[in-house]
Amino acid sequence: MPTTLAPRTAHPYRDLDVIDARAPRFNQAAIGVLSLVAVVTGLWPILALLAAQLAIGLRFGRRYCVVCVMYFEWVQPRFGEGKIEDSRPPRFANMIGLVVLGSASVAYAIGLTGLGAGLGLLVATLALLAAATGLCVGCEVYRHGARLRGIKAHAFDRVELAEMADAFDVAGHAAPGNGDLVVAFSHPLCTDCRDLIAELRGDGRHVLTVDVRARPELARKYGVSVVPTAVAVAPDGSVSVRLAG
Repeated sequence: MPTTLAPRTAHPYRDLDVIDARAPRFNQAAIGVLSLVAVVTGLWPILALLAAQLAIGLRFGRRYCVVCVMYFEWVQPRFGEGKIEDSRPPRFANMIGLVVLGSASVAYAIGLTGLGAGLGLLVATLALLAAATGLCVGCEVYRHGARLRGIKAHAFDRVELAEMADAFDVAGHAAPGNGDLVVAFSHPLCTDCRDLIAELRGDGRHVLTVDVRARPELARKYGVSVVPTAVAVAPDGSVSVRLAG
């Protein structure tokens, strides 16, 4: 008998702040292979088409991204939904890909074949690396940059617990112990968020969660650019250690 797949938890065209983690890797595989073909065969307009497709997807959404639609309409229904993650890092990586692919296309068009080939091979290498290993260089650039922006802009060294009290979801938490409580900024569809919160509560930590989808103003105030972000907080609201994010 065929295996019944679990229903999607995140709608691919509506829940745009999260994404099935397999979708970016599928997209990277397609970009990597086609970029390599373009450089090897000299058919550089393929690079321009890839850049145009990235631009259309970034501007108008996944429904207008051919590779995205292939994944969500053909691959995902057959193999099931993967881990759900924050969509901002892969989106930023796509922006970088758009810039490099566009630059490669311009270089080819004006006769700088060597530069165009080099940029095309750079995209192919990084995209295939991400597809094969999950190591997305653009995503890591985003995460590191987001941490720096958050610390610099918001001095996230304390949490106003009284101000945030109405935002906390405390269902299922362990009883407070002798240590600090944990404030976790999460998204209800984020797999890593659920795993982290379950792990912390399993360790007996008192965890208060803030849903960044429902309370985006708190995410902005505290410089939360990636989820999950979790901090241990003393009774006076001062942050003693950053646990995630």
